[in-house]
This record gives sequence, C-alpha cells and structure tokens, in this order.
Amino acid sequence: MYAPQKNVYFRTVMENQLGFLLKLLLLSALLSLLIKYSGAFLTIPATATNATFIVLLPTLVMIAVLLWRLPKQEQS
Repeated sequence: MYAPQKNVYFRTVMENQLGFLLKLLLLSALLSLLIKYSGAFLTIPATATNATFIVLLPTLVMIAVLLWRLPKQEQS
C-alpha cells in the first residue's frame, strides 16, 4: 500500500531556505574579506560627508531595490 509522504513540501522549503542562507553566508564572508584586504588600498578622505554616505548607502540601496520590485509585486 502506498503512503504519501507528509512533509515533502516542508522539506523542500527548508532545503531552499538552507541553500539561500548558505549562499548569503558565503557572499557575506567574501565581501568581508574583500573589505578587509582591499579596503586599505582605497584612499577615501575621512570627512563627515563620506561617513554619512557610507552609513546611508545600504539603506538607500535597499529602498531602491524594494521600490523597483513594488510594481512587479502589485501585478501578481
């Protein structure tokens, strides 16, 4: 007699999430190494304007990405 597997969807979702987390971890590690070892070669003056830009840049990038995806999400 055939008994269907109950948690096939759950396992698939968890595997996808685990793969995503591993990719994110690898990308973060590579970016960290890039900043650590090649950051010393950048000649960025220590000014308030540059500090503000560097601090706000990730937020501005996320705003741009989310606003770019918003029309696509409303169509679905």
